[in-house]
Formats: sequence, structure tokens, C-alpha cells
Amino acid sequence: MTDLLTLDLDRDAEGFLQQPEQWNREIGIAIARECGIAEMTARHWQVCEFMRNTYLANGAAPSIRTLGKESGVTVKELYQLFPKGPAKLAAKIGGIPKPHGCI
Repeated sequence: MTDLLTLDLDRDAEGFLQQPEQWNREIGIAIARECGIAEMTARHWQVCEFMRNTYLANGAAPSIRTLGKESGVTVKELYQLFPKGPAKLAAKIGGIPKPHGCI
């Protein structure tokens, strides 16, 4: 398992990667564990990859509303998967900068 402390990753003060090209799934799993998600399921990855792909295509992460409408995962399930803020946590695990509007 990847130890995030031993990697030379460009992260901000909250732990978001600032260079998405540094990301891979192993890093995503390590970030998830760091954030209290012990196991990444297929549904977790579906959301994180949607966030990541949207960011890479548009330069901005989708809103929670867009996530619930377009990712294939309902808003209710998003909060079950990522209890501490779905958009923020999925972005962090997906290796993209913190979405605008997230506290």
C-alpha cells in the first residue's frame, strides 16, 4: 500500500492533489483510507472517475447536483458513500483540486 508521506506529491494544505497527472488508483485508495473510507467499492470509483473525467474535460469539477444527475449515483447514495461531503471527498480521492464552492 502506498504511504502518501513518502511520495513527492504536490498537495495543498487540505491534502488535495494540485497536479492531477500525479494520481493513480493506488494513490486514490491511500487518500480514501486517510479520509476514513476503508474500502473503495465500484460505486465509489464510479463517482471519483466521473469527477476526475469531468474535471479533466472541463477544467472544473461537477457540482453535487450534477453528480446526482449525471454520474449514475443518486444524491442520497452519494452521501452514503461519502458522508463528509461527496463532491469534496470524491474530488480528493480522484486526485483533482478542491471543487469551487466546497467548504
